[in-house]
Amino acid sequence: MSAVTEQTIETYGIDNWGAGYFGVNRKGNLIVRASENDNLSADVKAIIDDLKKRGINPPILLRFPQLLVGQIRKLQTAFRKSIKEFEYDGNHMCVFPMKVNQNRAVIEEYLREGTRYNFGLEAGSKAELYAGLAMEQSEDSLLVLNGFKDKDFIELAFTGAQAGKNVVIVIEKLSELDHTLKIAEELSAEKPDAKLPMVGVRVKLYSKGSGKWEKSGGEAAKFGLTTTEILEVIRRLQEAGRTDMLKLLHFHIGSQLTDIKRIKNAMKEAARTYAKIVKMQIPIQYLDVGGGMAVDYDGSRTSYESSANYNAQEFANDVIYVIKMVCDDENVPHPTIIQESGRYLSAYHAILVTNIQDEIETVVEDINAPITDDVDDPQVVKELFDLRETINVKNHREYYHDALEHREELFTMFNLGLISLEDKGKGEVLFWDVCEKADEYAQQKKYVSEEFDELRRLLSTKYLANFSVFRSIPDNWALEQLFPIVPIHRLNKKPTEYATLCDITCDSDGIVEKFVDLHDVKPVLELHKLEAGEPYYLAMLLVGAYQEVMGNNHNLFGVPHEAHIHIGEDGHIIKKVIQGATLGDSLAIVRYEATQLHDQFRKIVQKRIKNGELSEKDGHQLIEFYENQIGAYTYLSPNGS
Repeated sequence: MSAVTEQTIETYGIDNWGAGYFGVNRKGNLIVRASENDNLSADVKAIIDDLKKRGINPPILLRFPQLLVGQIRKLQTAFRKSIKEFEYDGNHMCVFPMKVNQNRAVIEEYLREGTRYNFGLEAGSKAELYAGLAMEQSEDSLLVLNGFKDKDFIELAFTGAQAGKNVVIVIEKLSELDHTLKIAEELSAEKPDAKLPMVGVRVKLYSKGSGKWEKSGGEAAKFGLTTTEILEVIRRLQEAGRTDMLKLLHFHIGSQLTDIKRIKNAMKEAARTYAKIVKMQIPIQYLDVGGGMAVDYDGSRTSYESSANYNAQEFANDVIYVIKMVCDDENVPHPTIIQESGRYLSAYHAILVTNIQDEIETVVEDINAPITDDVDDPQVVKELFDLRETINVKNHREYYHDALEHREELFTMFNLGLISLEDKGKGEVLFWDVCEKADEYAQQKKYVSEEFDELRRLLSTKYLANFSVFRSIPDNWALEQLFPIVPIHRLNKKPTEYATLCDITCDSDGIVEKFVDLHDVKPVLELHKLEAGEPYYLAMLLVGAYQEVMGNNHNLFGVPHEAHIHIGEDGHIIKKVIQGATLGDSLAIVRYEATQLHDQFRKIVQKRIKNGELSEKDGHQLIEFYENQIGAYTYLSPNGS
């Protein structure tokens, strides 16, 4: 591997956040490995080229099921090792929260591998439960039901239990318990041997998590029962003679938990609560430690909100050790630990690849001849010209400040009508010339001040990327979540441009201007100069958790094309291609019917034909073109046409 390629890998931090799944080959193309640090890999550029031959153009979501399998095995291995090391008497199982990614292909692939370890599902809505009940799970796995529930939701849960599923209704409100007990009584009276769902309670811990979702935990959390409410649940179960139904204690302190210390504190409190309930002669078997296991999006291994200061093994060690310590202290059995770490399992497996459509100029440049000194120039323009000609490494900061003052003067004089439009244009070009030189000299310094970091952001190129932030990486827009972004090719060449990304929506928020970095958050991304007639592709990685299901229909940009990729000994195999949304698909979401639109457009055109404003031939051509477009992809064509 060349020194340039190694430097590029370091620039994008691939080895830091890639978890061993991503790398660069000798061609300078991004690769995806079948499992952590595996020799089997697929060339992402080659995948895109193959898809283009099939008429599938970016943006394209690439799904690599083997990475989902890799994360399942990594997590299971970590807990198995911890259980053995600390001589823990209980087991470890997962339930995948369907809200993280309800895509059927994801759920089925997860269950295909997870069934080997008795991994199950978690549903938080009636729709998720409905889908989950039809999924094949191992006989010993669980289907855990979280979230607020009405009577219909609970009746559907009972249907699942009678069908043989190990359903757990987690009580979030006391009214849910009332519905559950009433349905159980009615069913048992009719069918004494009917299988009933299990009951769980979610405890509202005093302990809080860390990161963006810190408020999910603590005493003010949306979900969970207080201590007195849990005691009331137990009392009502005892009164109904149904304490045998209470099998699970659950807690959740937030998603993307960045600090292992906060996790340990929550484990202690939850384990102590579990032990005290068991001592009340309640047969709890499962301690559900919730989700929240973080993904290290920036590779910094810190408690920063887009990172995590622990890995899977450290997480498993702390969970097992803390729960064992508390249970041994209280002399109660070790519970089976249930985990809901959907983000950790699914984030890595999906990559969005988009193409750069064009470059948006932000810095004023002279598009004619180079600017020279002119005796007729206003004084402010002369002074800006002098700054440009005499700026150097020693005076660049002072001259930059002078240029800022002169620009303000330039605008003031123009608004007062004291200078011409040509003078204003000339002054703007000179100002940005000074800024570019000041930035060049500032970057040579050992320490770059914040004002020049901001200047670099202002000077950076804006690359127009063929995707929608709101559809494909909504957490970047809504929560400033960082996602690694890397070119899929030319990685054996040094990137020379500093750029931010603009999407193709008609919204000023449709931008990406914060990028992962090992030590900070970068305001610009190092990219390559666009070459005329040559496509330039970027990959947005670790987007497999939440992004697909949270994406919205801003500007009616629909779901992108999707391809399922298998990595084998001979490289990649495209197992399945799912066409992205057409204009008709996206319009149907907001209640437009194609036939109605076609009828209305025909009436408009035929009116013009009747009035003699269009010929019959031209009118019919317009109608035909319009109606054919209903099947077009909602994104831009790769050549910009």
